Amino acid sequence: MTNRIEKAAETFSKGFNCAQSVFSAYAPELGIPEEEALRISSGFGGGMARLQEVCGAVTGAFMVIGGKVGSADPAEKAKLEAYRNVRAFDKRFRELHGTILCRELLRIDLNTDEGQKQLKEENLHQTICVQCISDAMRILEEVVP
Repeated sequence: MTNRIEKAAETFSKGFNCAQSVFSAYAPELGIPEEEALRISSGFGGGMARLQEVCGAVTGAFMVIGGKVGSADPAEKAKLEAYRNVRAFDKRFRELHGTILCRELLRIDLNTDEGQKQLKEENLHQTICVQCISDAMRILEEVVP
């Protein structure tokens, strides 16, 4: 697991978003080329295209759960294991952070000059975002080892 956490942190440090960092760390295990995993998850950073909705680390984790236990069967029953695991992940992440929403985690508006300035000045990417990525990776190991 430590290797995956390190891989996710390294990916984030290169400038990729939270979702890309989490999802691509599992790409080899999911049988997805890393470049494809980065492309698939590219729109989910900043709470989905900086909409500041669900945190990218959480979204990336949800994609991993789908990749590990999801089903290609459209029947409701086939979806239940993925749903159960996503809910378990959500519960654990909320226990740690109180929310899964990017805007509430960062407490700034990424779409304003003031928010971007505060993000840089307070180094929120290296504190809050890295912590969320790390926690997402650890929770994934608990939920879908």
